Amino acid sequence: MEKTMKLEDELKKLEIIIKELEAGDVDLDDAINKYTEAMKIAKSCSDKLEKAAEQVNKILSEDGKLEDFKVE
Repeated sequence: MEKTMKLEDELKKLEIIIKELEAGDVDLDDAINKYTEAMKIAKSCSDKLEKAAEQVNKILSEDGKLEDFKVE
């Protein structure tokens, strides 16, 4: 996998791999390699989404610091 791909690019690559695996036209060794690559991409996507959610859930305080958003 290329270093630091955008989330959108990773999702496109993941979709391509899934379609290839679903088609069933790959031999077992290639299928294992594609599955392993897909799992790495899925983990990377999950990490990026988790980081984005953490950033979205922060609020800029009056003194310019990011703090967790809390409804009072």
